[in-house]
Amino acid sequence: MNTAQLDKQQGSISAQAAARYWQATLQRDARADGAFVFAVRSTHIYCRPSCPARRPLRQNAVFFRTAQEAENQGYRPCQRCRPKERPQLSALVAKAAQALGNSEEESVRLDALAAQIGASPAKLRRAFRRMTGLTPKAFAQASRMARFKKMLRAGSQITDALYACGYGSPSRVYEKTNTHLGMTPAAYRKGAPGMQIGYTVANSSLGKVLVAATPRGVSAVYLGENQERLVDALHKEYPRAEIRRTRETNEQWLREILHRIEGDAPSVDLPLDVQATAFQRRVWQELQKIPRGTTRTYTQVARALGKPRSVRAVARACATNPVSIVVPCHRVIRTDGSLAGYRWGLQRKEKLLEREKAHASA
Repeated sequence: MNTAQLDKQQGSISAQAAARYWQATLQRDARADGAFVFAVRSTHIYCRPSCPARRPLRQNAVFFRTAQEAENQGYRPCQRCRPKERPQLSALVAKAAQALGNSEEESVRLDALAAQIGASPAKLRRAFRRMTGLTPKAFAQASRMARFKKMLRAGSQITDALYACGYGSPSRVYEKTNTHLGMTPAAYRKGAPGMQIGYTVANSSLGKVLVAATPRGVSAVYLGENQERLVDALHKEYPRAEIRRTRETNEQWLREILHRIEGDAPSVDLPLDVQATAFQRRVWQELQKIPRGTTRTYTQVARALGKPRSVRAVARACATNPVSIVVPCHRVIRTDGSLAGYRWGLQRKEKLLEREKAHASA
């Protein structure tokens, strides 16, 4: 099939849009669901961007704005992600999310929520997991915490914010925020004054690398294409911390991280200075035990911790890991062998695994 035929098959989608769609497809970005579907020429099946199935070669992927356009070209809907059901599920989750956002109650009763929006509890649970990867309870907790943090940053009093966000008592909010903020609400509201963070940004084969640290150890390792965005992430999280660029303090740590990015074995023991719950620390310590060049599934990690039913909690701990590379969350994959979501992009995750495997077998 020549270029002209491919362009005709994709209709009005430009080359620039197709490039964006391909990146969203590689990252299994659920936020792109509804914007387009991708089809596979070799199987004649089309999927939504977040479909967990294995990704095709780029030359075998074709994009359409709607499911109907894909079917007009002879493609069949995927039986795994069911792209034709997505609009209904999306609307269901959107209604539930709005109800959760308006709720002033800390606990979530799934049956009451389902009845409120006219769905069965089982269907609502499936919709949330398929569209967000979270249970309704976990989604509500994350939304409540995000709202609380936003109010603190805007200058609201702690008491006003905690009751406005549905926390039943000051003790409950301190319990939750010490877990998710890494400090007391008062310190977070003030922007972590007095905290000293030095950072270094360097080029690597995977793009820009930002290494941030306190005098006690590495606190953040970010990967990306834009230096300003990486630095902004630090400043937005700690607007009143003493954040400055320093090369002397972090040079040795940066060199070590750059070597690890290339797949080399660790040569320096990197100290860490990160805030985490006891469970998060246990997960991150378990990840550091995964041998270079190998992978583990989320289920295997949960079992190793003695918490076989905590697979989703393990996944959340991986997603909130602030020190990528040092804590190798890229070595955790889905049970079917596919690459799960990675904060810094699935292409980077794939390259890291390929390099580590090549170096380990050399």
